[in-house]
Amino acid sequence: MENTDYRLEHDFLGEKQIPANAYYGVQTLRALENFNISNVPLSFFKELIKGLAMVKQASAMANCELGLLSVEKKNAIVEACQEIQAGLFDNQFVVDMVQGGAGTSTNMNANEVITNRALEILGHKKGEYQYLHPNDEVNMSQSTNDVYPTAVKIALILSDRKLVDALKYLIESFENKAKEFHLIIKMGRTQLQDAVPMTLGQEFEAYAANLTEEISRLEQNVNLFLEVNMGATAIGTGITADPDYSALCIKYLAQVSGLNVVPASNFIEATNDTGAFVMYSSAVKRLAVKLSKICNDLRLLSSGPRTGINEINLPPRQPGSSIMPGKVNPVIPEVVNQIAFMVFGNDLTVTFAAEAGQLELNVMEPIIVYSMFQSIEMMTKGMITLRDKCIDGITANADRCKDLVYHSIGIVTALLPVLGYETCSKLARDAMETGKGIYDLILEQKLLSKEELDELLKPENMINPQRLPKKE
Repeated sequence: MENTDYRLEHDFLGEKQIPANAYYGVQTLRALENFNISNVPLSFFKELIKGLAMVKQASAMANCELGLLSVEKKNAIVEACQEIQAGLFDNQFVVDMVQGGAGTSTNMNANEVITNRALEILGHKKGEYQYLHPNDEVNMSQSTNDVYPTAVKIALILSDRKLVDALKYLIESFENKAKEFHLIIKMGRTQLQDAVPMTLGQEFEAYAANLTEEISRLEQNVNLFLEVNMGATAIGTGITADPDYSALCIKYLAQVSGLNVVPASNFIEATNDTGAFVMYSSAVKRLAVKLSKICNDLRLLSSGPRTGINEINLPPRQPGSSIMPGKVNPVIPEVVNQIAFMVFGNDLTVTFAAEAGQLELNVMEPIIVYSMFQSIEMMTKGMITLRDKCIDGITANADRCKDLVYHSIGIVTALLPVLGYETCSKLARDAMETGKGIYDLILEQKLLSKEELDELLKPENMINPQRLPKKE
């Protein structure tokens, strides 16, 4: 009696039982057995699956135009690829993201799923590869070494769009807070010491400007991924591919993806070089550095509340202690800090992996790919979380901010143009020794009248450049 729970498939290593309802095949199953590493399957990163399906669709269209693949088979492959792009078979992409073989398991997972779905479209059963073969036809004119990096580049471009959208969303929140806090005077600090007055709005406006710079950095570096090596096949020489295949495939890939992909100028170089990944990873790391610094500031500015700076209140999200009643921790900035640390580590992994390639191929690409997608995924979610659960809900303690300014020795700097450095230094020393405020000392020593002092210490006169009286 025929067993309907599985089907038999074979490769040159022998036969394997494949679950009957699985669209993947024998080579995917071997990868499942070999690489139980991260417990993160390809299906976790949807854009990667879309990228693979787009590459396979473009390849089938090119091979058909060259007369190498029948129209009927091309149509079935294209339909299967479109269904995969729509997310209908995500659960069939089961290979671990971290794998040996320079991405061959990923490529074969795609080949087998596409083939078995196309076989159904053609009226055949899964595994009946005599009618459509994963290697001979779905992988025709291709190698993992051009398919995998090209699909990854397409996927990274798609992922970058979501990352940049989340970044813009966060910038908008900082800009809104800058407007809300534009009249709140506070003390600026350098080296964790009182410096000179500013407004809380200026501080948040600077955060927005700091992050806005990163949009162009990301876009500049992600454009490196538009250069692809489809048609390079194994090492860049184009072996097994028709001379016209590369140009046709890239033309169709641009059509299918909607991206202005272009052929690399040297396919051998493009097959062994991972410099574009290094550059883009560095751009993501730079954004993470800035976000982490901002989150450090938020934690400091909200510290206390009664024994710290306490200039702002972060929205309370959960009780902060299992033993200390009433304690509320800055958990959202904390988690973004930790995301940043992961990104720093992933960038170092990308750096080492890019350096570790030898000769005509970098076999370490899977860990580069996993590291980069993990960084983008966590950063995207982290920025959305930071806006929705933290920045949007920040409130200011305006009286506390003002009180710290007027009790700070730092306001003496605003008087330098009028009183001079030596007098201001003496005032600062007197304030530290006596515990008196600068304001009171100036009046006590009759250095300025109350009216003159109040004019100089108006918030609007302390937070912007002021024209000084001309000397005769």
